Amino acid sequence: MRVLVTAGASGIGHAIAAAFSAEGAEVWICDIDQAALDTAFTDDANVTARRTDVSDVNQVAALFEEIHRGGALDVLVNNAGIGGPTGPIETMEPVDWQRTLQVNLFSDFLCCREALPGMKARGAGSIINISSTAGIMGYPLRSPYAAAKWGVVGLTKSLAMEVGPSGIRVNAICPGPILGDRMERVLAQESAARGRPTAEIKDEYTRQTSLRSWIDGSEIADMAVFLASEKARHISGQIIGVDGNTETLGM
Repeated sequence: MRVLVTAGASGIGHAIAAAFSAEGAEVWICDIDQAALDTAFTDDANVTARRTDVSDVNQVAALFEEIHRGGALDVLVNNAGIGGPTGPIETMEPVDWQRTLQVNLFSDFLCCREALPGMKARGAGSIINISSTAGIMGYPLRSPYAAAKWGVVGLTKSLAMEVGPSGIRVNAICPGPILGDRMERVLAQESAARGRPTAEIKDEYTRQTSLRSWIDGSEIADMAVFLASEKARHISGQIIGVDGNTETLGM
């Protein structure tokens, strides 16, 4: 099995890449963070790492040209994403809004565009898009992030219909609040925007889920491996929450 995980050097992407490697897959990861790439999977012969900005057309094309020298991908995991700005929409800069959609949605299009010809030629493949609970609910003060993640859901549903006849499955995972550095940054931004202590906002996130829980990145990885497996051969077009059942988001 040949797998690409975007933004695979840290966080959820690292967990997903590690899980596929543990299954014996040939794993490619890309990331914009060279420092993270330098320390990720240094002792894992199954993993090949390349620095790539997946919102850049030319960089994505160059990455796939290298990957495809060894054959088509079996699995594409579109994991790259940024939190984007936090605040009332009238205070946001257009460049920040645009960058959020470029990284969180446009990159998925670019990678799917490059991966699909090889998958179609083989008559098989699995695309797993990482959306968010913000992709199925409103998210005040995080409008560009929510808009992008709703877009990922729309892309997933549409693409599953488009490529299903070619034997390719497309699904999306919607993580809840994930333990880790990225979410700590989000909490700090929300604390500043709302004028409330970070600890209160973190507790609010906990209470927004039915299970009163935060999610570990390994749980997203487990779902990704399952969706790529033969056990999920008839699962496509699905938007799957791994989130403790989020009841509400935001203020």
